[in-house]
Formats: sequence, structure tokens, C-alpha cells
Amino acid sequence: MTLRALAALSQKTRLDVFRLLVQAGLEGMLAGEIGDRLDVRQNTMSTNLSILLNAGLIKNERQGRTVRYFADFSEMRGLLAFLMEDCCNGRPEICEGVFNEINCS
Repeated sequence: MTLRALAALSQKTRLDVFRLLVQAGLEGMLAGEIGDRLDVRQNTMSTNLSILLNAGLIKNERQGRTVRYFADFSEMRGLLAFLMEDCCNGRPEICEGVFNEINCS
């Protein structure tokens, strides 16, 4: 999962989509809204959304004729936990700034 997620995020548009969905929170966004916001054509957006889905970074929900996309926060936490698992070699003060940077308050 980690390699697929990092590979998916290594492309600028997909990274922008993921960050946008993280910002949207639990409300998520419709596929068309994402494309409009990022100025990406529908077929290109569809491909990028599929890659992010397959990487486990986002999930979707059909709502009638539209599809709403959401960041998968559980998977995101798992990825971050994996990346930070052995952080700081027993010296958590080194990583303290990282946690302050991502504080959602």
C-alpha cells in the first residue's frame, strides 16, 4: 500500500487532488468540482481519480448520477504512521515540530 500511495502522489495533479480532498474534509467534493477547481479536463481527472482510488488514498460514493470523492483519512493516518514509525531514534523532541505543523486546531 505504501509504495502505491507514494507513487500515486508523485504526480503533481494527483497530489493537488489529494490535498484538495483533505482540505474538503468529510464533505468531500464532486468529481466535476475537483476538475473545475484544478482546471483539469474530465478524462484526465477521471484517470487521476482512479489511480488515487487504487492506491487507497481516496474513496468515492455515488450520489445519483454524480460521484463524490473523499480523502480516506484512515489510510492517510496509516501512511503517515508508517513513514514516522521509526522517527527520531527514540528522541521524540526531534519530530515535535512535524506534529505542530499538522495540528488541525
